[in-house]
Amino acid sequence: MKIEHIAIWVKDIDKVCEFYRKYFGGVVHPIYHNPAKQFTSRFITFEDGARLEVMHRPDIDVGIENVWTVTKLQSNTHRSANEKIRAFFRFLTSAVFHVKHAIASVATGCSHTGMTEHEHVGHEVSQHLGFTHLSFSVGSKEEVDHLTQQMSSEGVPVVGQPRTTGDGYYESVVLDPEGNRIEITI
Repeated sequence: MKIEHIAIWVKDIDKVCEFYRKYFGGVVHPIYHNPAKQFTSRFITFEDGARLEVMHRPDIDVGIENVWTVTKLQSNTHRSANEKIRAFFRFLTSAVFHVKHAIASVATGCSHTGMTEHEHVGHEVSQHLGFTHLSFSVGSKEEVDHLTQQMSSEGVPVVGQPRTTGDGYYESVVLDPEGNRIEITI
């Protein structure tokens, strides 16, 4: 058994695909578009065969304004009351995370796509329940250092400098163009 692929919702498919192509050698596949559902996606395949699906639909957003849409969609399914409540609270947790981050960004003068490594000093990047990061193995400490430095010099937010963690991993942590955490490891 293996994980076939992982998928993420994004606002800008092209920008996100270019990030993973440029820095991690992903092969970006042709775009798929379903006009009836206003759904667009692209797969990115990496050297070892792992795949990331980058998806967009204009109504998918974690903003608070979508609470009523989400709850209406949940109520139209055949889910139990407990499942509906859990789904609603997962959504609220996600929305609160993004609202807190937006407020912190305004307060500190930072934005996900415009922060430099130096602006992150002293600013904790918020965490939330659920999937938290992707990790790419680049083969050596020197490559972790090199890629992290390259990304930093090109304006990619570095939220964790290269270091050996308490559990023995040598890693750095960067953010992709939409704020998703990426670990770069040996």
